[in-house]
Amino acid sequence: MTRCFLLALFIAGCVLRSHGQPPKDLRETVLKDTCTFSPTGRNDYFILEPGYQLILEGKDHGKISRLEITVLNETKKVRGVETRVVEERETVGDELAELSRNFFAYCREANTIFYYGEEVDIYKNGIIVGHEGAWLAEGKNKPGMIMPGDLRLGTKYYQENAPGIAMDKAEVISFGNAVQTPAGIFTNCLKTKETTALNASEKEFKFYAAGVGLVKEENLLLVKYGFVK
Repeated sequence: MTRCFLLALFIAGCVLRSHGQPPKDLRETVLKDTCTFSPTGRNDYFILEPGYQLILEGKDHGKISRLEITVLNETKKVRGVETRVVEERETVGDELAELSRNFFAYCREANTIFYYGEEVDIYKNGIIVGHEGAWLAEGKNKPGMIMPGDLRLGTKYYQENAPGIAMDKAEVISFGNAVQTPAGIFTNCLKTKETTALNASEKEFKFYAAGVGLVKEENLLLVKYGFVK
């Protein structure tokens, strides 16, 4: 574990969880937080523990699209912080489309999962054809927040903070959503909207269930979750 000062872009007033109205001032503010970081941890909507896995499936142009998210028993130091490696494997039909290794760390004081970047391999016909979106929180790039520990309606936060490469931003849209999936019906789900400063027209909606994590991402629905050996 590493104790350090972290600069993160966040929204003023989001330190209290509330389902009420967002604060009047939603300007982004730079906050300096003192964190005790660990490569293992969890909050309400994100589990960062080795062996935990989410599998989501949907259809992409008539083919089965599958996303496997697995927390590996592997760590990597980024910006002096020991982060946990989380593998995301995306397949369309029987072909691998993308394989990424994402680096996360848990801040005890803020009960927040921070995002330190990712390595990305994009495939076509079994061959790596690119690494679009790959970044690390080094140099001018800063860690983002993949899931804050305290949320309220209107909360906005940068998930990725690599200018010109990856600038994903999330906003809390609602709580209390019911989502029906092959893995079960989940109630009181968090709904977020993700956008990027790199493409103003791009947006994506995600749903998270407490104690589970991601249960819906656009046309992908949770089919299986839990710990694997």
